[in-house]
Parts: sequence; structure tokens; C-alpha cells
Amino acid sequence: HPIRLAEDYAMADIVTDGRVVMGVGRGYHTREVETFGAPLLDANANREFFEEQLELLLKCFNEESFSHKGKYYTCPPEVPYRGYTLKEITCIPRPKYLPVEVWMPIASGKTIDMMAKYGLKAMVTLNGEKILDDVIRAFHDACHKHGRPIALGEDMIWGAGVYLADTEEEAIRKVEPSHDERYKWFAPFGFVRYADEQGRTWGTPGAPSRVPSLRDGVQQKAWFCGPPSHVIEGIKSIEAKYPGLEHFMVHWAEGLSPREFKEQLRWFAREVMPAFGGAQVQIRAAE
Repeated sequence: HPIRLAEDYAMADIVTDGRVVMGVGRGYHTREVETFGAPLLDANANREFFEEQLELLLKCFNEESFSHKGKYYTCPPEVPYRGYTLKEITCIPRPKYLPVEVWMPIASGKTIDMMAKYGLKAMVTLNGEKILDDVIRAFHDACHKHGRPIALGEDMIWGAGVYLADTEEEAIRKVEPSHDERYKWFAPFGFVRYADEQGRTWGTPGAPSRVPSLRDGVQQKAWFCGPPSHVIEGIKSIEAKYPGLEHFMVHWAEGLSPREFKEQLRWFAREVMPAFGGAQVQIRAAE
């Protein structure tokens, strides 16, 4: 329930002193979404239901007291209470830090306008260079339409796959098996965000419809594999296009052991992050 979620987030915000980030999403697994009583097979109903939930959630965060009457929720309920009918309710506790920064992944173009309307920030990850550009520009235009004059790439986080090695071939050899196996599962959901040379999205008429390989991801600039200098060059090639883009999300390869993951994390922190002016790097030596 949106009110319970708002209370849980507020408690986490207080306990962690602001070290928690709010993220929302409509879901894409029928077995998950339908189990919790939300529609998914009916895409329009799913969007309508989610938007009302989001509206109620933001009221909990942003208003001292509030009421809500929609298609799916009426808060407070219109029932007698101790001899009177309650007109407004409050959310207790409320977050320590306001306004609450809310992030949401962009999985479809129909979501973008709603995100701009409610002041949400956008997450885009593992998109090919052409699809990424389309999404960034669409979000930018939608924000301006709703009175949010942001720079191109502002209020967004861009994510790409990263694996560091001495050479690109070594990195691909290490990551390829788990990457390609994952996409056998992932691709049927429609999450191949690549475009062909004519700009057509994979899976649409005339464009490739196969399961992508890691080499496809590298070519699309959805993955950066190789030595730190190569990864830095790739990230900067995207950063240079979007003056407002300040956040990068690392999508680590699947199948890494805990030890290998920590090695990759340290390597990235030591040799990639310092190349970006705004990055604040502090590394504690391994004990």
C-alpha cells in the first residue's frame, strides 16, 4: 500500500540519516505484479493503477495532511469515526529530508511523460547508444513540457556494463558466458535496447531479432570491457554529448565471485573514477 511504503521509507530515511534512495517501478513479471493484486496483463490499467499509487505516495511525503479520492484509493475512507467523518490524514513518520528524490527506470516511452509530470528522476541502463539518445531527448522534452527546464541529461542516471581486464579480448572472454546466458532469459521480456544501422530497434520489423551477444553490447556502447583507459574513453564519449548528465551507474557482470567483484570494484574506484572531475574517491586498504 502506498501509505505503508511511505512510512517504511520515512523510517529508513530517519534511521540511515538520509542514506536511502527511493526508487519505484511498474514491474514486468506477471507472477509478481498480479500476485500483489495489481494488473499487468492490461497495460493501460497497470499504468493507471501505478500513477494513482504514485500520486498518493507523493502526498504522504510532501503534505502535512492530505486526503485522496481516486479510482483505486480513498484516504481517509468515508466512514464514521468516533462520531465524525475524518476529512484528512497525516503520514507518521515523515521523511527527515525533503523533498524526497524518487528514481524510476525508463522501460517504455509511455512512462516518460508521467515521470516528468510528477518530478521523478530517470534511470536508463544497458541501452545502445542510439536508443539512449532517443530516451534522453524524450525525457528532456517531457520535462520542459511540464515546467522543468532541465539541461540535456539532467535528472538522469545512465548505466552501462563494465568489466576491467588488461585487454578487451580478455574481458570479453571472462564475461561472455554469463552475459549471453542471462540474455537468453532477459531478451524475451523485450529488454534488448539496441538499434541497427538504420536506427530500428532490435525486435521490430527489419531489425535483428536474435538474442544479443556481449560483442553486440560492446559495439552498441552498452558495455565497456577492457583496460581502465578504454573504459574511461567509452564513458566520456557518452558524457560529452549530454551537458546535464552527472550520474553513472555501473552494471557489473553476472556470475562474479565475491572476491572477483571486490577486485573489480577496487580497480574501478582507483583507476576509472579519478578520471571524472566530480568523483570523490576514498579507498580503504583491504584488511
